[in-house]
Formats: sequence, C-alpha cells, structure tokens
Amino acid sequence: MPPAPPPATSPAQPKTDRLSALTLRISAEGEGLAERLRTTNPYIVDTAIAVLVWVALSVQFIVPRAPSLPPASTSSYFLTCLCAVPLIWRRRFPLTVLLLVNVPAMINQYIDGVGQPLPYAGLIATYTVAAISPLTQRLVMNGIALVVIPLAVAFNSNQAREYLFTFFTYFGAYALGRLTHTRQERAREVEARAEQLERTREAEAQRAVAEERARIARDMHDVLSHAVSIMIVQAEAGPLVVRKDPDRAERAFDAIASAGRDAMTQLRRMLGVLKEEPGDALRVPQPTLDDLQGLVSGVSSSGPAVSLDVTGSPTPLPADAQVAIYRIVQEALTNVVKHARATRVTVALDWTPGELTASITDDGRGPSGASDGRGHGMISFRERAAAHGGTVTTGPGPSGGFQVTARFPLTPASEPQEVTR
Repeated sequence: MPPAPPPATSPAQPKTDRLSALTLRISAEGEGLAERLRTTNPYIVDTAIAVLVWVALSVQFIVPRAPSLPPASTSSYFLTCLCAVPLIWRRRFPLTVLLLVNVPAMINQYIDGVGQPLPYAGLIATYTVAAISPLTQRLVMNGIALVVIPLAVAFNSNQAREYLFTFFTYFGAYALGRLTHTRQERAREVEARAEQLERTREAEAQRAVAEERARIARDMHDVLSHAVSIMIVQAEAGPLVVRKDPDRAERAFDAIASAGRDAMTQLRRMLGVLKEEPGDALRVPQPTLDDLQGLVSGVSSSGPAVSLDVTGSPTPLPADAQVAIYRIVQEALTNVVKHARATRVTVALDWTPGELTASITDDGRGPSGASDGRGHGMISFRERAAAHGGTVTTGPGPSGGFQVTARFPLTPASEPQEVTR
C-alpha cells in the first residue's frame, strides 16, 4: 500500500507564519526599546524629544515654499524654535513648560508668521501635564485651555472646523496622557504586589525553617533524654552486678551500646536534614507505631518492666501522627526512668471508632515526684498532640503512680489532617 501523500499546504500559510514571526519580533523589540527608555536619564530622552520637535517645526523653513505662500521670516523661525526648547524640562515643570511653549506660538500667530498644521510642542506639553501632574494643575490647564483655545481660533479663522479640530487634538493629547498615567499606576501596583508576595514568601519560608528547627530540637531532646537516661541507669547498675551476675552486667552494657547507637542513628538523620550535601546523613525511616514494641523492650531490658497492651482494631494513621505518638510514649518512658522510681509501666493503645488513646501508667512516686506540667516534656506532649487535633492529660494513675494519656482523632492516612496553629 503506497504511503499517504503529505497534507497539502496552503500557499498563504508560509506568508502567515512569516508575518506572525515578524510581528512577535517587532513586539519584543518594542518592549526592549520601552524598557531602555524607562531606564535612561529623563533629561536625555526629553532633549531628544525637543530636538525631534525642533526638526519637525523647521521643515517649513528648510523646504522651499510655493510662490503663492508668504515667505518665512527669521522672527517666525526664532519663535518656532522657542516652542521646542522648554520641552527639555517638561517633566520637572510640566505646567510651566506648557505655558512657555504656547506663548511663542501665540505671538507667532499674532504677527501672522509661518505656522504648522499641528502644535507639536503644545500637544507634548499637554500630554505631560495630563500624565504626571496633580489634579490641581490639570484643572488649571483645562480652565486656561477652555478660555484660550476659543479666543485663538476666533482671532485666526473663526471657523467651526478649526474649533472642532483644535479641541479634538487638545483633548486627544489630554486623554492619552491620562491613559498613560493609569497604565503606569497599574504597573506600579503590580510591581508592589509582586514585591509584597515575595516578602510574604520569604517570611513564610523563614517561619517554616523556624518551625522545622523547633521540631528538630524537640526530637533531639526526646532522643537524647531517652538514650542518656537508659545509659545512666545501666551504668549505675553495672558495677553492682558485675561480680554477682556477670550475665546481667553484660546485658546492661549491651543496652548502653544499643541506646547509644540508636541515639546516634536518629541524631544523624535529624541533623542531616539541615545539610544540603547528599550522603552526609544516615537516612532511616521515621519511627511508627510498629516500633513501639522495640522501644518498650529496650526500656524493659535496662529498667522497670514495661508492657505494651493493644486493644481494639488498629486503623491506618498518617505518618506524622504515628511519629507524634511514638515520641510521646518515648518521652513518658524517659520521665519514668529518670523520676518515677517505678518497677512496672504499662503502655496501652486503645483503638476506638474515631479515636486512638495512648496511655503510659507507672507505679512510681506519682505527681509529687514528676513534672508539674510546665516542664519541657509536658509542653512537648501537648504541642505534638495539638498539632494533630489531639489532647494530652497528665496526673495520678488509677492505682497510684503517674499517668500520661494522649487522645488522637482518627483520620485516614490518605487524608492527613490540617495542622492548625
């Protein structure tokens, strides 16, 4: 089967493509020219405009005139040049320049000198006042124009077509100036809004960095407190049992080494977040609820007997909520080892419809020997729970001792709960 012929191309299509490319190039060059003019010294631009106006006004004196027209006099040429010179200062003194460019033109008209179809200098001065002057100056200009224009036309030809043409050119220049002012105001508003958005993004980034550092600080506190507490307890017990029970002493030293290695691993992971170079930190997963058994076993091997009880039907939780629960249990066990002098601790996870309750209960000294709720650990409990819509209560246990109870609302893992601060 022969291949299908290529689609027919209209002869006008290449011309259309070339025209579009040319249009885009002209638009880009125009934008580049406008940007260069905006960044150029205003006096240089206004001097160039004054020169162009002077050239346009001088044409009638350079090109030979028809015999039927009156000759161009030197005084008329001098007055015409005076119309262009004040444009150099049009941005600094717009209303004054408007008066200065119109006075020579009116004198030239009075002596019946050579004129131009369009008052170039006057229109540019009118445009400038409309574009950059305050309302008071614009009202003064319009008031003068409404008086002077009719008088000038009446003195010249007093024809309706000249009235219409003069008012049309004047108000056309004024409207163009106001449109330019509006466009510039909108451009400044867009730039200001963009700068505000940039500052807002920078502030949000700094706030996010501060929050992340605070979170890392809390995690480091939890990791170090837990590890050091376990190591201290084991180190104090080691000399007492090294002669009587060498096996127990060996387990104590193993527990110290294990706690130290685990702390180093987690510290490398947390500190690695602050580094940009890949490979500087040992990346390990964040702890989950499945890691609670290992945490409980580590504490039991070196301190009070700790049991983990799970009731109800577990529901998938967001990863950050599992980290929060793990850290709360870890901090609570650390407080037990450091302060409670307990012999038994129960960690209970109770899954109910819509809520997970995690409680840590010991048989130690009770609230009198623990934190009063204002310490770093208790604040950490409440912050971690509040970040996920949960609550934490602390106080005496049901049978004495001390109890920490954290309640977390259950949300699907695929739809993490929004953090409200």
